[in-house]
Amino acid sequence: MKLQIKNVVKKYGSNTALSGLNLEITSGGVFGLLGPNGAGKSTLMKILATLIEPTKGNCMLNGTDICKQPNVMRQVLGYLPQDAAVYPNLTAPEFLDYIASLKSLKARDAKKQISTLLDIFNLSPYTKRRLSDYSGGMRQRVGISAALLGDPKVIIVDEPSVGLDPVERINLRNLLMDMAKDRIVILSTHIISDIESTATQLALIQEGELLFRGSPKDFTQHTNGDMEAAYLGYVGQEVLG
Repeated sequence: MKLQIKNVVKKYGSNTALSGLNLEITSGGVFGLLGPNGAGKSTLMKILATLIEPTKGNCMLNGTDICKQPNVMRQVLGYLPQDAAVYPNLTAPEFLDYIASLKSLKARDAKKQISTLLDIFNLSPYTKRRLSDYSGGMRQRVGISAALLGDPKVIIVDEPSVGLDPVERINLRNLLMDMAKDRIVILSTHIISDIESTATQLALIQEGELLFRGSPKDFTQHTNGDMEAAYLGYVGQEVLG
């Protein structure tokens, strides 16, 4: 699969969030989108998820303009926004079953996938609790599970490891890397260790502009493999390890 971002501009009034961005993303590995808070990462994710339209430019999925034909993306998309919403009065299985119905999953497939995801993210012991009683990290895991329901071919996750403990972050990284073998997986974050241990390709943006596009090895070629030093050389801001 191939996703092409062509000359994408996004303006909010007089504020420019994205400035003529060009990227090409293919399946076969996790694509990391790195940048400080406010760089334009979430805006780009929303455009790719067809939640907002660019001011200029277009985005092509296997040759189809998803800005003009958003259902082409929506039919294959698993999306986790930065602030994923859940229904507080539902349990995790009830919420995931609701999401599965929205994705038109068959009941048998939905039940199997939900059970597997609850096990992967260590939520099985808490299936009788309402989501209002979950911690922030637990709700984040439910949101990730919802994004992965239905075997999506394009997975977009925006700051997915926020609120996760170290073991949960490793589980998520491993799962995304495994799924990326035959899917497009885009991981947007300002946490450099998530990119360092997961991505095969990355893009760095700041103030809506593309500063780097290439492999992690190329990114760190002038810093002896030190990704944080390379990041500081580009944007001059510290990031989380």
